[in-house]
Parts: sequence; structure tokens; C-alpha cells
Amino acid sequence: MPDRPYHHGNLRTALLTEAERTLREQGIEALSLRDLARQAGVSHAAPRRHFADRQALLDALAETGFARLGEEMRVAIEGAGEDCEAQLRAVAGAYVRFATTDGALLDLMFGAKTATRSAGLRAASERLFTEFGDLVRRWQRGGALPPGEPERLRLLLIATLQGIASLVASDRVQAAQADALITDAVTLFAPCRHP
Repeated sequence: MPDRPYHHGNLRTALLTEAERTLREQGIEALSLRDLARQAGVSHAAPRRHFADRQALLDALAETGFARLGEEMRVAIEGAGEDCEAQLRAVAGAYVRFATTDGALLDLMFGAKTATRSAGLRAASERLFTEFGDLVRRWQRGGALPPGEPERLRLLLIATLQGIASLVASDRVQAAQADALITDAVTLFAPCRHP
């Protein structure tokens, strides 16, 4: 059997793509640098140029997850227009879709203790939470969310969305009901509007 090539066009990206597929289809236990090298068609040592060990791979995978979730939320906001309540509903939908499509990735993203995370992963996580906090304050100013402490409201909103996603992912609630639950959640969070 010929030796596998060491070089690859963009090995880091290829490994992360394959790792995400493996995570989605087989779970975190199936992730190994050796198997990813084999799937990418490179030597078993090649991934170590990008990831010192399996934990470094997991951190990088979680970091890309935070970046992708942030991008999906930004796209949802842009598609919702200027109405704050429509933006809130769109972001909630984007979060629940991400959580139900990539539940294992979301678990990885939120599962690691902050102290053990790499600097890049901590920064990606903090960036997403900061952006979400900014959105909560904007939605409070726009009347889509009630006044109060934005940090507590942000955590409560994320917990609610995660709860909806967990119910859908565990088949306790049909996926078709997710939109109705999101609408109900937004209605519960939104302050009463008087005629």
C-alpha cells in the first residue's frame, strides 16, 4: 500500500468539515484525528500540524459552530426587516433550526467548561453572547422585549429557545410545531401592546 500524501489543499478546513459530518452522523465518540486523516486521504500525522490533539480539534469545531450560528442569526435579522419583533422571531427560528439540525455540535459548543476552553473558542463564544446581548437591548428599545436587566433576559431567552430545540430534537414535539412554539415564546416575551 503506498504512503498517504502529507499535503492537502486546505487540510484544516477539510478536517473540520469531515469532523462536523462525523459528529452529526455518528456522535462525538466517533471523532478521532486518525480516522479524519484517513477520510481526508492524508497521513495519520498530517492533522497534528493543525490540531495538537483531539481536544484541539473539538475546540476548533466548537469555534466554527459559534461562528456559523452567529452568521445564521445575522442572516435571519437581515431577512426580517426593521421590525424588532420580526427580528426576534427570525433569530429564534434560526437558533432552533441550528439546534435541531446540529444538536451534537451545539452540545459541544456549550458543553465545555469555560476554564478549559482554548482562547479562540472562548473568544468565539463571548462574541456570540455579546452580539445576542446587543440584540436584546435593541429589541428592548424597539418594544419587542420588556424593559429590565438585559443579561437576565438574554439568558432566559436562550434557555427558552434551547428548551424548544430540545423538545423537537428529542421528538417530544413534532418539528412542524416548532414555529408555533417560537411564535408563542415571542408573544410571551413581548410586552403587552394596548390599542
